[in-house]
Amino acid sequence: MKLMRNPFQTLVVGLISGWLVLFVLAPNLMIIAASFLTRDDNHFISAVLTLDNYRRLADPLYLDVLLHSLNMAFIATLCSLLLGYPFAWCLTLLPQRWRPVMLFLLIVPFWTNSLIRIYGLKIFLSTRGWLNNALLWSGITDKPLRIMYTPEAVILGLVYILLPFMVMPVYSSLEKLDKPCLEAARDLGAGKWQRFWRIILPLTLPGIIAGCLLVFIPAMGMFYVSDLMGGAKNLLIGNIIKTQFLSLRDWPFGAATSVIMTVLMGLMLLFYRRSARIINKKMIGIGD
Repeated sequence: MKLMRNPFQTLVVGLISGWLVLFVLAPNLMIIAASFLTRDDNHFISAVLTLDNYRRLADPLYLDVLLHSLNMAFIATLCSLLLGYPFAWCLTLLPQRWRPVMLFLLIVPFWTNSLIRIYGLKIFLSTRGWLNNALLWSGITDKPLRIMYTPEAVILGLVYILLPFMVMPVYSSLEKLDKPCLEAARDLGAGKWQRFWRIILPLTLPGIIAGCLLVFIPAMGMFYVSDLMGGAKNLLIGNIIKTQFLSLRDWPFGAATSVIMTVLMGLMLLFYRRSARIINKKMIGIGD
């Protein structure tokens, strides 16, 4: 029996499909195609096929930036996890009527552009900012602390922007915990740490992996955080892409860098999918 679609469903599906093809698929295909072409000073791109753009990525200069980006993203992800997991846990301990309020307060910063928030953080942490003024006024320090334009400032900016992306999936996993399972473990004599390591942590691992990916992937490309908080010595891979497209006008090399970054993101998402399958199988085995 054939499924009947009304005209409205057909229209909606057509609009969504057209939108994805026009604004997602086509631009990505253009980027992939441009990565195999040659730079032209007059027209940006010359229709001469080459693999030099990908070979240039093996240059130690760009490899250092890539490794630096991975390192900064990893540290920012770890800091977000160390802050976000306890915060999400505290949310689950609140009365049911207060949880929506706290989640609302967590999401409110998204109503403001992230670039504006980074400027606000920059003003707060600057040499003559509110933090240093408070420290000098209280006598904790006798000279302003140099926080800005350091790797630590970049990591702080990334955590400040991306922390909610860690909290939400972890909170979702914690909220779905099987309470009878925890009560049974407690009745069998398991202590708090045993319940955490053997039950809570494995059951919330999918949320942890999802949160880590949601923080790690964008952390590598947030060039404006690196520009404003870290200066020229703390570049991310996003800074290389931005510079190639907007300053050096080397669109093919910028496109090749974008493709490599997209491939890395795809591999991470594949890792998440495989990990989620393995964890689900183990949980089903435990349940059986």
